[in-house]
Amino acid sequence: MKPLANVLYITTPEAYLSLDGENVVIKKDEHTSTRLPLHNIENIVCFNWQGASPALMGACTERGIGLAFLTPGGYFQGRVHGRVRGNVLLRKKQYRLSDDEAQSVPIAASFLIGKIYNSRKVIERALRDHALLVDKDALSKASAFLKETLAALPNCKRIAELMAFEGSAAKIYFSVFDNLILHQKEDFRFEERNRRPPLDNMNSLLSFLYTLLTNEAVSALEAVGLDPYVGFLHADRPGRPSLALDLMEELRPVFADRLALSLVNRRQVTGKGFTRKESGGILMDDETRKAVITAWQERKKEEIVHPYLQERIPFGLIPHVQALLLARHLRGDLDAYPPFFWT
Repeated sequence: MKPLANVLYITTPEAYLSLDGENVVIKKDEHTSTRLPLHNIENIVCFNWQGASPALMGACTERGIGLAFLTPGGYFQGRVHGRVRGNVLLRKKQYRLSDDEAQSVPIAASFLIGKIYNSRKVIERALRDHALLVDKDALSKASAFLKETLAALPNCKRIAELMAFEGSAAKIYFSVFDNLILHQKEDFRFEERNRRPPLDNMNSLLSFLYTLLTNEAVSALEAVGLDPYVGFLHADRPGRPSLALDLMEELRPVFADRLALSLVNRRQVTGKGFTRKESGGILMDDETRKAVITAWQERKKEEIVHPYLQERIPFGLIPHVQALLLARHLRGDLDAYPPFFWT
């Protein structure tokens, strides 16, 4: 099993990264603030303006360390790639299946089955744990609708049909999402999912967590030799990691939505950590971003029993396990891709 290595998050906008021997050096205002050995790092995610030195970029590509750049507000800018690695036969199979809708549909349906099952699980957990604090009728109706949608997905024959069901399910799910916010309702009231830019605090928090998850999904797919930009559900588009977005579908409710709700309901983040820009978009401040990343990393260390492998693994390895199962399916070792079901 792949070890759960460290992810280095650079949250200080003024920081600059460089290489010194086998160490990554983090500098601010011409002073060295931190020095870390590269062999302990799996990914570096930068929320800074200054960037990184070419020497460090080269070292990361040679060692297979992911290096991604985002704006301080959390918008993805790019990733550093070295020489193409992995199994060329696996990628060629991926490309062939992606171009064949009949063969893409079962894989795409699996991603959505995982997403809707896990979305329903989020709602059912709220009904179970907070029955006196939520609108039971609204949540029960939403859960029933998602259950009906799950039954319909295996019968779909076209990607357009799947996307129609996904859109309806997402609309119902997010229509009751505000019921899951139990505290700080004034600061984190949720009316609808919006992005680019997010227009309220909860959407800003969700978008940031989705960005972190995107990076995890891209890294997991690259690690098993798959092309993260060629998907089965999401259409190909220049610069868009379509397969990573496919894989994220089943993981969003568990990794991002649940964590966002926990951070708000436990008051680990507050409305004071968000500001509205002149454009109307919401920006998360540095301290809040650090708190979210800390909670994200702690969540990844928790252990679960994987429902398909029946092995105990850290939560943070789920994207890597799912990427591996997808690769095995594409190679013909598994009859179908088994999505992750949160239990």
